[in-house]
Amino acid sequence: MNPNISEIKVRYSSKVKHNELKSITCSMDVVEILRSFWNKDILEYKEEFYVLILSRANKVRGYHKISEGGASATLVDPKMIFSVALKCNACAVILAHNHPSGNTKPSQSDIDLTKKIKEGGKILEISVLDHIILTSENYYSFADEGVM
Repeated sequence: MNPNISEIKVRYSSKVKHNELKSITCSMDVVEILRSFWNKDILEYKEEFYVLILSRANKVRGYHKISEGGASATLVDPKMIFSVALKCNACAVILAHNHPSGNTKPSQSDIDLTKKIKEGGKILEISVLDHIILTSENYYSFADEGVM
């Protein structure tokens, strides 16, 4: 082993059997899953960005927090999204972040980021199925609104 070269370890492990994974058929399924793990105390306080990792059968293998920001924004690096997706051998991803303001309307930055990630996914053959903006009372689905 060469002491001047770092070993890189990539790890993904699942604690849930495949037949027990939740299936995604619509945006309401996604929102139900997001609300099951999202910290409700943070939802109206600061922005967070998550990615859901999906199998080819649109079963949720897991989720990962990509970033945490302030009251009106969070910095999202697409490389981090694809790093997680590739480690998990994802066939598809769903993006999600919250708007503490309660306004579900996507900003131009939200739209631009979604397009950028969708384009990156095409190259890697990882489909970006949706981007959900979550608030304490409502949600916005890019897919439902035809923005995807």
